[in-house]
Amino acid sequence: MMHLCCFGSRSDKVSPGESAEHSASSSPNKDDTNLFQNDRHCTDILFVAIKAAFILILLVLIIYCMVFGDIYRIINGYDDCANVCGRDNKPDKDLSCKGTDRTDQKYLLVETSGTSSDLHRQCVSKCEDVEGYKPFLNRCIRKENPANDVATRTGLRNFFQEVSEDLESCSMEMLWLCAIAFAFSLLTLVLLRFLPGFIVWVVLLAVIVACTVGTIWLWVKWDWEKKNMSTEAGEGAKMRTNNYLYYAIAATGVTIIVCLIVLVMRKRIRMVVQLFREAGKAISNMPFLLLEPVLTFVSIAAVIVLYVYFTMWVESSGMLKVENNQSAKYVKDTTMLFTRWYNLLAFFWFCQFIIGCQHMVIAGAVACWFFTRNKSKLGSPILKSFGNLLRYHMGTVALGSFIIAVVQFLRTMLKLLMYYVRERQNRFTTCIFECCQCCLQCFEKFLQYLTRNAYIMTAMHGDPFCKAGKNAFRLLTNNALRVFAINSVGDFVLILAKVFVVVVTCLVGMELIQKKTGLHHPYVPIILVGIFAYLVAHCFMTVYEMTVDTIFLCFCEDCETNDGISRPYYMSRGLMEFVQNSKKALAVHDSRTASTLKDGGAWTKDELSGANRRLSKTISETVD
Repeated sequence: MMHLCCFGSRSDKVSPGESAEHSASSSPNKDDTNLFQNDRHCTDILFVAIKAAFILILLVLIIYCMVFGDIYRIINGYDDCANVCGRDNKPDKDLSCKGTDRTDQKYLLVETSGTSSDLHRQCVSKCEDVEGYKPFLNRCIRKENPANDVATRTGLRNFFQEVSEDLESCSMEMLWLCAIAFAFSLLTLVLLRFLPGFIVWVVLLAVIVACTVGTIWLWVKWDWEKKNMSTEAGEGAKMRTNNYLYYAIAATGVTIIVCLIVLVMRKRIRMVVQLFREAGKAISNMPFLLLEPVLTFVSIAAVIVLYVYFTMWVESSGMLKVENNQSAKYVKDTTMLFTRWYNLLAFFWFCQFIIGCQHMVIAGAVACWFFTRNKSKLGSPILKSFGNLLRYHMGTVALGSFIIAVVQFLRTMLKLLMYYVRERQNRFTTCIFECCQCCLQCFEKFLQYLTRNAYIMTAMHGDPFCKAGKNAFRLLTNNALRVFAINSVGDFVLILAKVFVVVVTCLVGMELIQKKTGLHHPYVPIILVGIFAYLVAHCFMTVYEMTVDTIFLCFCEDCETNDGISRPYYMSRGLMEFVQNSKKALAVHDSRTASTLKDGGAWTKDELSGANRRLSKTISETVD
């Protein structure tokens, strides 16, 4: 049975990775090597059809714009008679001047006619033939504009030429720096894999020391200002002294709060450390996860290229409107105007859809790894997760990405409205617009976070989007303090990891590039390399962040589904320390194991089989 969003769902509570039929038919003592291999169903199949219809409508609208458009109207421009420059135009019976051969006239010149604001458009062979103009992108632009004057005075006219020469001169150094950025990104992952506790606690200690030193400095500064302020000091000096006092009080409060948070949440911070350690194990077992952002980047680049291409066709489309026998222009009808915004919504949707597919693949692979007891028989979890996405969960990703795309589209429309009414705005309306924009942005961030966790639940259980989102929200609210620790400490550590990669790469780049002689702007290659280093680090840390979030939700689901006594946990011993009944479960487990070894026949055959299985699991985990 196909599951549609919010319509029908499985009512039986099953273990992660098990179907209801599997749970009912399986013996409690049966040891499955990989319970994640379950019977799934297509989720939110309705949105697969909706997305297909959406793409079909987009293609129809683009074809309509292509029929009544010409992309060279944008590339080359056209004159007052709608003749495209640089082309042999077809005649029109309603406009006698249309149909002129403009093959040799490749440049468009736009002038203001007299004192009016009307623009006169004509095609010319050379911009130099018109006094005061020069060619630029098939257009003739004025030489004596203020921007050109500034460029002449400051030497910016040859900036791009000098930069191109610098990039060519230090191309090998830039390649080495790109390799260094890649190496340091991998080194950061290795450090997070083997030294997560050291890194996390050093970061927290650095934050506490920075807050403490800043607070002490503010109090010392306030005391110095107070002692050196004369009795005849003006209002400015008194205000400055009072400001230092307010800053010192605020800094003291922040420092106390930070110290209390670290003190109270020290156990949950230890859990963050363990999650980082587990994420490192998962990525080391599935190293090809790190290639997933590369595929995402290529796909989004293709979407951007298609969006630009479609936009050029949309903007070039229009119906010929004849104003008089010697003047005409292209005017868009309602369908073309609608296509412009439809294409923008499609761009947002496709980008979010690609990002959602990445989240779903990573979550599925990591959840499969987590719920596999024998990691040596893991198989190909990435391919399995990708297959589940293509076969079952495309509708779920389509629904989640559509919700986020709609919010992004509304934000864009609001910005456009603010631009159109900017001349009529006052402080009150500006405040209203900014508040609406801020609320939409916060709502978008919340939706992105909830949707990402819904993808994780779908990857675990195969649930539709609404049910997965509800279950994810329930798990997150039931573990609010743990979520706060992960989102604050974990995200901060990952941000610092990105900063570390960028800073180290730029420092090495400064040392290498400064040795090159004859460079005009040595900072430009360093900036470009720094941007590349950030993108590389961001790709790696995105995978790490998604892995941590997936393991956390798997941990929460494991705690709710199993008890560690009659139903063994899937989690590792490191994570089991943060379960409330872990000590009791381990004690019961050890006592039963000892009793089995001593009184081989004291239990039933099924109990003996279960104890032996749990004993072998304990030994294997201890060895690991």
